[in-house]
Amino acid sequence: MEIFDKAPIENYTPNQERYDTMHYQRCGKSGVLLPRISLGLWHNFGFNDNFGNARNIVRKAFDLGITHLDLANNYGPPYGAAEENFGRILQKDFLSHRDELFIATKAGYDMWPGPYGNWGSKKYLIASLDQSLKRMGLDYVDVFYHHRPDPQTPLEETMSALSQVVKQGKALYIGLSRYSPEDTEKAANLLKEMGTPCLIHQSKYSMFEREVEGPMLAKLGDLEMGSIVFSPLAQGMLTNKYVNGIPENSRANKDNTYLNVTAVEEKLDKIKLLHQMAVERGQTLSQMAIAWLFNHPVVTSVLVGASSPTQLEENVGCMKNANFTSSEIEKIEDILSK
Repeated sequence: MEIFDKAPIENYTPNQERYDTMHYQRCGKSGVLLPRISLGLWHNFGFNDNFGNARNIVRKAFDLGITHLDLANNYGPPYGAAEENFGRILQKDFLSHRDELFIATKAGYDMWPGPYGNWGSKKYLIASLDQSLKRMGLDYVDVFYHHRPDPQTPLEETMSALSQVVKQGKALYIGLSRYSPEDTEKAANLLKEMGTPCLIHQSKYSMFEREVEGPMLAKLGDLEMGSIVFSPLAQGMLTNKYVNGIPENSRANKDNTYLNVTAVEEKLDKIKLLHQMAVERGQTLSQMAIAWLFNHPVVTSVLVGASSPTQLEENVGCMKNANFTSSEIEKIEDILSK
């Protein structure tokens, strides 16, 4: 079966003004500047997806000044597909721009059969990164994350593996994902002792999922660590898609682990009120939802997905109106508390 779309695509010449409109923010206490919006390749980059569309999404991202691309070993489907597809895009369009890109991958979830293809052992993490580099055709990634904490493996072993890949030149920086504030501090201290400071932590954060606002972001601020947040649109709930109810072909009507009809119905009144407020601000709901996240001073970058170049461009348009008055913030809080 042919898994890649062979439709001809014209040669790519990047937009020379790509850095003029994107805003960049320092990542914790480091020399790294990340775009306020980064691109995640979780969805729409698998072997079942249209390769030409995936390629055009990455092109559009670069033209918009999005330099940070976020992957993981098991993004697909199948596992590894997103990295392999990205590697093909890199070879076709971005080899001469590699040093303008900040590429991340992760390991921590199920990847291959047997006892060594999951969680946080040194055996798994080192092998996984080696495989990821081969799939993408890279000598190194800019940041390598442990994708989730492992309750069975000693934290010292996991952090030792992460430090080792930096010292081997396979990654420039280390990141953590989904760690608790307490474990983040322990991990950061271990990495610091090993001479490999932790650059960044990745958490879920949106208007509808705000747990990270408590001790987590405060801890990252104390540790002077960067913060990148994912699922800013709550799996599509914070878009115009559900303003008039639940469409038959929507994700909520499909067999999906992350979103269902009940979840949307519970939030529908809030979605409609937030949509009306976005209209008053001259934005789409998705633009307002992303811009709202910028208001937390610890958030370095917001990680978005995209099903098309047009959708990505619309979301990046949030930066044209990213400021909120105190009364607007209060109004949003009132809507979310209903």
